[in-house]
Parts: sequence; structure tokens; C-alpha cells
Amino acid sequence: MSTEHFEIVSRFRGPPRSGNGGYTCGRLAAHLDGTVAARLKAPPPLGSPLRLDTAEGVARLFAGDTLVGEAKPAALDLEVPPAPTLAQAREAVPAFIGFRRHSFPGCFVCGPERPPQDGLCIFPGPVEGTPLIASPWTPAPSLADETGAVRPEFVWSALDCPGAFAVMPRLADGVAVVLGELTASLKEDVRADEPHIVAGWSLGQDGRKHLAGTAVYAEDGRVLAFARAVWIEVPQATWG
Repeated sequence: MSTEHFEIVSRFRGPPRSGNGGYTCGRLAAHLDGTVAARLKAPPPLGSPLRLDTAEGVARLFAGDTLVGEAKPAALDLEVPPAPTLAQAREAVPAFIGFRRHSFPGCFVCGPERPPQDGLCIFPGPVEGTPLIASPWTPAPSLADETGAVRPEFVWSALDCPGAFAVMPRLADGVAVVLGELTASLKEDVRADEPHIVAGWSLGQDGRKHLAGTAVYAEDGRVLAFARAVWIEVPQATWG
């Protein structure tokens, strides 16, 4: 068994008091190969000692005795739509619903309160004539390793929030969604300082559960990473 100790710093928050779900899932998946399904069992605490145990193909994240999340290899059968163009993604940003209605405006990935170079500033708006929402994303060099490849936890982060905004039109006032499970496949490197397209689309609803797909594309339309998420409805007042 391998064990890693770390904390989720406030920069990588989603809701005000817990870590961004995609970032946390990416940390969970760090020592697993291939497509991984990561499930969150409890809100990932900020600034608290965490222990990541990986053994026999399963990773478990603990805060003290509390199981925060679990990850293991999985299959992902997801039809990824053709990429919007970079121009379409840029044109979609002003219609990002999060500029008008945002459950967690300080979110590392999609929070409009976060300045560039601090947050990812992924603001996906609807792409005309498609079921997609999309945003441009040029990852900062600080997110990359020494080769210029964006570190996996930040690719997982980018695959997170666009799914929430893809399902948000279905939500009643006062209701937010938080990530329950993210299954992701990282196919090619996402490169720092290069323009990319991030997209999300709804895959339906089952009661309080909402399903969404997301993808990160290269500027030429190649699919670099894709994911399927399960989002859970919660009262916004208890998380905001």
C-alpha cells in the first residue's frame, strides 16, 4: 500500500468550506492508471490533514477516520460530441449563466470572483445550434509539470464544473448541485499556455441525481480528456 499525506488549500475550493470536487477526484486518482471512477463520500475539508491510501487498485481518501472519497479503475462508454470551435467557445462566454446565478462564485474552476491565474476561469455558455455549453481555456504554466503538461488534478478540475452548468437550467431556485461521482479518461496531454475548449452537456436526470458529460478539446478539435459526472441536488443555503 502507498500512502500520501496532503491538505487541500483554500485556493482549490469549490463551495466556500470544501475542496473543488474535480480537483479532489483528481488527487484521488493520482496513483491509478487508465480511466478512473472517483466517488465523493463527504465534503472534502479545506486546510485539514488528509491521507490517501492506495492498495490493490483502489484509492481511499481519509480526513481522520472519515472516508472522504474512493477511486478505482472503470470503463467509460460515453459518446463525446464534436468540438465547438474556439471562436464558438469564446462567443458563448458572455451567456454563462454563472455570471447571473452562481451557487459558489469563489469556485476554483468556474467562480467569477476568482482573478485570472488564481482560478481556471472556465465560464461555459450555450453554443448556438448544439446541446453544448463551452468555454475557452488556456491553462496557466503554474498548473503544469516540468514538461509543460497540465497536471492531472487540474484536468480533472476542468472536467468538473461544466457538467454542473449543463444541468443547472433544470434546477429550482435555492437548489445547488454538488459532485457525487466523476469518471474520467485522460487521453492526451493538456498543454499549458495553449488554447483549449472545454464543453459540457446534460445526460439526463434521475430524481435528485443529474448526469452530465464533459470534455477538454485541443484547438484542432481532438478530444484530450472526457468524463461523465453524477451531480446531486442540495439546498444551496447549507453549502453556500
